[in-house]
Amino acid sequence: MATTAIKRKLWIGSAKAAILPMATLTLVGLMIVPVPSFVLDVGFILNIMISLAVLMVALNVEKPLDFSAFPTVLLFTTLLRLGLNVASTRVVLVNGHTGAAAAGHVIEAFGHFLIGGDYAVGLFVFGILMVINLVVITKGAGRVSEVSARFTLDALPGKQMAIDADLNAGLVTPEEAKARRQEIATEADFYGSMDGASKFVKGDAVAGVLILAINILGGLVLGVVSHKMAVGEAASTYIQLAIGDALVAQVPALLLSIAAAAIVTRVSSPLDLSDQITSQFGSARAWTPVAGILAFLGLLPGMPHLIILPAAALAGGTAWKLRKAKAAAAIGEVPAAATASPTAIGWEEVSDGAALSLELGYGLVGLVDERKGAPLMTRITGIRRQLSRELGFVVPLVRVRDNLVLGPNSYRISVAGVVVGEDECWPEDLLALDSGDLTARVEGRMCKDPSFGLDAVWITPERRGEAVVAGYTVVDAATVIATHLNQLIAHAASDLFGMDEMQKLLDALKESAPQLVAGLTPQPLSLAQLAAVSRALLAEGVPLKDFRRIAEAIVDSAREGADPIPLVEAVRIRIGALIVQTIVPVRMPLPVITLDAELESLLAQAIRVGPNAQHPFEPALAQRIVGAVADASAPMVNAASRFAIVTSPIARRALARLLKPHLPETPVMSFLEIPDGKAVEVVAIVGGKPGEAPAAARPRLEMVQ
Repeated sequence: MATTAIKRKLWIGSAKAAILPMATLTLVGLMIVPVPSFVLDVGFILNIMISLAVLMVALNVEKPLDFSAFPTVLLFTTLLRLGLNVASTRVVLVNGHTGAAAAGHVIEAFGHFLIGGDYAVGLFVFGILMVINLVVITKGAGRVSEVSARFTLDALPGKQMAIDADLNAGLVTPEEAKARRQEIATEADFYGSMDGASKFVKGDAVAGVLILAINILGGLVLGVVSHKMAVGEAASTYIQLAIGDALVAQVPALLLSIAAAAIVTRVSSPLDLSDQITSQFGSARAWTPVAGILAFLGLLPGMPHLIILPAAALAGGTAWKLRKAKAAAAIGEVPAAATASPTAIGWEEVSDGAALSLELGYGLVGLVDERKGAPLMTRITGIRRQLSRELGFVVPLVRVRDNLVLGPNSYRISVAGVVVGEDECWPEDLLALDSGDLTARVEGRMCKDPSFGLDAVWITPERRGEAVVAGYTVVDAATVIATHLNQLIAHAASDLFGMDEMQKLLDALKESAPQLVAGLTPQPLSLAQLAAVSRALLAEGVPLKDFRRIAEAIVDSAREGADPIPLVEAVRIRIGALIVQTIVPVRMPLPVITLDAELESLLAQAIRVGPNAQHPFEPALAQRIVGAVADASAPMVNAASRFAIVTSPIARRALARLLKPHLPETPVMSFLEIPDGKAVEVVAIVGGKPGEAPAAARPRLEMVQ
């Protein structure tokens, strides 16, 4: 049964796929192969039916994109009508002398019923229909399509920027942003196609006039010359057939022109066209003047009172019902409003699901204003993209909002609800950073750079050239905030990583290494344990971008136990090459600061005494270690050079926790994490005796007895 159902679905799919090619070949066949009058009757009725269906769909869509196939449908319906015109022209010219039924009953009915058998009347009716279709509807719809296409394409960049701004502000999810981008791209394609499709309707109307002229002239010539008919008889017969043929084609053409005009003049609304018009005409204030004016006209002498006064009564009754319905709706809303207690508090008022938040004072709102290009939003998007690549997981959206509690030029950055940074900046000024090699000083508002603590000064844009010449590094306010945000996000990467991000990493890895993921979780480690290990690595500056290698190291290390603390240390040893390459390029030696052997022994002894203590070192000892390491690393820090502090495996974790608040950018590694063959350059030995350190700084730690 299942096999039969699958075969049936495949057959149905193949049949659907073959419908359009077969229909196209049929249209071409109508233009080339002679067909009997019965086939013409079927084709004309089918043409009218399709045109009516297209018009009904166009009137009932909520927005133009809901009928995105309309340009293509318009093309094929125009081809169908032209194919029928060619086929009917052949039949009229070949068999027209036999009588009014020569081209089928549909053409005969249009020739007799609609124009009363008088071909002169038919010519005038056809002319009026052509003026309505070609001059009024088609020309207007074509102009609207052209303007809509131009405005849609001009507005495309602004709409894209608005989506990026909403995405960065956390107002939409990435999936919603992707759907909105797809929608505006489809909208641009649709209006561009409609601009060209409107030419089909115009060309079809012109073709209808030419076909009518050919049928009349050809019929008169053939009737008089070939069939020896009198001129009056030939004119009566062939013109009536030509008019019937033209009308039976122009009625569907008029319906499609109305559909095209309705589509391009629609404004997006949750209502269809009927409901939209009804809702906008449902105002008592609009119908009351109408009733009054009609009543006044109906009382004037000589006016048709029996027609105007009932119309006035109808307009007045409509206004009264609309006013009554509005009053009832207003009364019905009062209890609903009363049920909302002023003391009620909703969850949305006390919870904020944004992991990253940037609050701006009202003076900084211009940095995210779309009308001014939203420079801050553009930089935030670039920051999130770059950090996501470096860290190995997607950095959450940054919710940007104003906060009237802050000062006008203040901003505040929060991570997971905790304020991690705040400062001030002036959106109209520039920040000149002291590079340390200045030739002159520039006057301005003195401050400290919020990201790196450098001496800086806020200057006016007119002093930019002067500051650059003096040796300052000049940046704008958006760059200041974005750089500060970038630094804080990088430091708080572990706070942004949770089990959801862990699951997404596993899902991505499963596509290329399914067996590795199967051997990783749920045994020997649960999702929570994996997330804890990954957070610990991120907290120490180890990115997850090469997660496959990290996962392999976790699998190997988990055989010795699933406790996160020793597991992290074991994983670090196995991915030491990854850690080193985040510090220096592969061909450069690794600059390191090491500890004296006696100091190493003292640290190891303190850790053995309190293996589970958060801070196993004595306060005085810890303070001296921090001071000595800071002195030893000062030349490297001032030169903005990357280096590592290397210690024994047993002391690495405790020493890293001790030094992180003071040297957050400096990794602390164990000897075992440095790969074999990696060149190492010892720049200082903390606690060593003179002569043991290289020619670089030799700070000493005087505390060991």
